[in-house]
Amino acid sequence: MKSSAKTRFLAQSAMICALYAVLTYCAASLNLAYGPVQFRFSEALTVLPAFTPAAVPGLALGCFLSNLASPLGIVDWVFGTAATLLAALSTRALSGLRVKGLPVLAPLPPIAFNALIVGFEVSCLSEAGAFAWSNFSLPAFAAGALSVGLGQLVVCTVLGYPLMLALQKTPLAQRMLG
Repeated sequence: MKSSAKTRFLAQSAMICALYAVLTYCAASLNLAYGPVQFRFSEALTVLPAFTPAAVPGLALGCFLSNLASPLGIVDWVFGTAATLLAALSTRALSGLRVKGLPVLAPLPPIAFNALIVGFEVSCLSEAGAFAWSNFSLPAFAAGALSVGLGQLVVCTVLGYPLMLALQKTPLAQRMLG
């Protein structure tokens, strides 16, 4: 990778990281970023790995930085960041599957990984907010996965698809991300 390509990759990654963190903190100010019901505006950005590989580390680091403020602490640092990283890698892997140039499957990995991993995380919490494997139950997992998954579905489709359409149709965005 040439020096200018490395600089571009780092700049894109840093911008995505910062934007993800800021949008998550905005959602947190409305009590929508952490817990079983989540509508993180930042999750709309999880479609970006379909457009640029720089989004993979940018999203993962942005999620980690965002989760530093999570009331779930280190558990959310690990599980939340893992969910975002796996989703970003999977979205990047699916980026070639396009309909009329649009990576239509891009929102699916973030929805699935967050529903499963964060749903598991939430199901292991006690009423006092402490994490313990012994708290896990299948009904609690199903409820957590459904709750987190529905929030992801709303954000990734209602905000993610328009973002993808804008990126696809904007020449400047194509040059910046391409």
